[in-house]
Amino acid sequence: MNKLDHKINQHFQGLVVRKDLVKTVKGNAIVPSYVLEYLLGQYCATSDKTSIEAGIETVRKILREHYVHRNEADLVKSNIREKGYLKVIDKISARLNDKKDAYEISFSNLGIREVLIDADTIKRNPKLLVSGVWCIAEVEYQYSKDKRVTPWMLESLKPVQVSRFNFEQYLEARQCFTTEEWVDLLMQSIGLNPEMYGWRDKLTQLTRLIPYCERNYNLIELGPKGTGKSHIYSEFSPHGILISGGEVTVPKLFVNNRTGKIGLVGYWSAVAFDEFTGQKRKNTALVDILKNYMANKSFSRGIETLGAEASMVFVGNTNHNLAYMLKHEDLFEPIPEQYYDSAFLDRLHFYIPGWEMEIIRDEMFSEGYGFILDYFAEILRHLRDYDYSQKYAQHFELLSGLSTRDQDGINKTFSGLMKILFPSGEASREDMDMILMYAAEGRKRVKDQLMRIDPTYAEVTFGYQSLNDDVVHDVKTLEEKTYPQHYYQHTKTGEKDTSESIFSDDKTPIREELDEHELIDRGESDQVEFKSTLRWNLYAGQIDKDIEYSVLKTIVAFLNKEGGTLLVGIEDDGSVLGIEPDRFSNEDKYLLHFGNLVNDKIGKQHADYIRWGLREIQSKRILRVDCSPSPDAVFLEGKDGEEFYIRTGPASVQLSASEVLEYSRKHFR
Repeated sequence: MNKLDHKINQHFQGLVVRKDLVKTVKGNAIVPSYVLEYLLGQYCATSDKTSIEAGIETVRKILREHYVHRNEADLVKSNIREKGYLKVIDKISARLNDKKDAYEISFSNLGIREVLIDADTIKRNPKLLVSGVWCIAEVEYQYSKDKRVTPWMLESLKPVQVSRFNFEQYLEARQCFTTEEWVDLLMQSIGLNPEMYGWRDKLTQLTRLIPYCERNYNLIELGPKGTGKSHIYSEFSPHGILISGGEVTVPKLFVNNRTGKIGLVGYWSAVAFDEFTGQKRKNTALVDILKNYMANKSFSRGIETLGAEASMVFVGNTNHNLAYMLKHEDLFEPIPEQYYDSAFLDRLHFYIPGWEMEIIRDEMFSEGYGFILDYFAEILRHLRDYDYSQKYAQHFELLSGLSTRDQDGINKTFSGLMKILFPSGEASREDMDMILMYAAEGRKRVKDQLMRIDPTYAEVTFGYQSLNDDVVHDVKTLEEKTYPQHYYQHTKTGEKDTSESIFSDDKTPIREELDEHELIDRGESDQVEFKSTLRWNLYAGQIDKDIEYSVLKTIVAFLNKEGGTLLVGIEDDGSVLGIEPDRFSNEDKYLLHFGNLVNDKIGKQHADYIRWGLREIQSKRILRVDCSPSPDAVFLEGKDGEEFYIRTGPASVQLSASEVLEYSRKHFR
């Protein structure tokens, strides 16, 4: 057990579980992770190895004896008949039989229906009436000669959920963790290994949780297959529902005008549409009601207007890589035609850039300790009662040109991330700056695509201003920085902005480029360096953070001196390796990962002095990074704090604190 896991167990004893245990006990049981973790939390919420092993066996026994597999339903029913009763774990849904004036439940896997349930149980668990709830139920069998009477009876029912939690204890324990430690705890809680992700990647993963803690939050994520887009909404929480495949109807989602029965939005914190890009959707009436609900949190039932709090999430796969979409289409192109409507899209608060997500691999899953999912789900649900959208107002204000919907999108994302990262509502100015920048970027991604789709949208400067020094923080998306030659297209006719070059603050262009072949022929120098890979250790055969660090160190050294060019994919002797050894799934992932490293470890404020892109040499692709001299000192975020490097000959040399002061006095403005 590492230092963080010890700390997690110390402050959240009995509320955390080792995340790899879910995979260990699941077997062939098709049951959500939060159900398994509920059971593991009962028997394995400890760090004692012996107790964990005993608990695993207990949970396995419970699943073996009580979880109902569809293909074994008849055997389970036979066991109930022979024994008279049996506890089962199944998904149970209820309906009102108005002919009998009674509530009846049905068991999804067991396949029995019309089992009577009392009204008080329905009142305590209204979600039974909408798509069902996973429960532990005790079922009895009593045969009757009356064919109208079902032999099945419900003795007891317990939804799989925590009975109570102490929110104040949660807030108090949060103060014992640094921001980095807390983020890693949250990553482990959703089942991911934090060591496999950079800071921006972690933030993007945690953004998927906002619909659970922020009311009426509208989120979209489009990206490649296999990145885990839908997992959070199907496996993570009993308060979220994933609508897969076919078309959802207006009565199912909102309200049935004939019966008056409220739909999904009245019962769930998050309603997610899976495979949103994979279906041809014909229900135009649904789009119109969705637009009104996403904007006003309400919908009409005849002459009556009803309100609801469910957040709406749309997840789907992209058909092309990022560069292709920006050059030939737009980032909303994969969605169904009926939803390809600027009025609908403008109601989205945040666009998660799914192309930045790595395809999930085995080594990305966590083996550390994280919150029992059901406990964490209840915490997030409780946080829906809080509003942190204006917490930044003491330090920053949004630029006046932003529309009301732009401001709403930024504010709601900011509020959601504050609840996740700083649940007490207290954070430093620097942390609020980071969250606000990220929130604005996600809304800008929506707005920029709207301007490409619909030319009636006016140009707007996305950003915010510091109140203490009047500094304006300009916001750009990562893909905007990576593909400026494609990004600044306003319509599908291909009309482009004229400002594709990247300039520094004083309008001095980044250093003039020399041909890569000539740079390789000249060899390494004070302004040229080669790196074999970006992250892959060729000798150890694995990802190596030290190699990433070495690349960033070179860039910082160039920025602090006269500038320079870094070629990645070139060995010291000039041999061309290409980017393939770094084992990225595609070129977009490679470039975006590099952009993440620059933003996280060097700082987005210095990105204007760095230009990067892929070039082809000997039928292989390499990364070229051109750096202009920075007018201000640039530091690298190292393992032990900020570090300062300059270029001395073909080497990057670190300066001491006193040397940095002297160098800065002479070199920078």
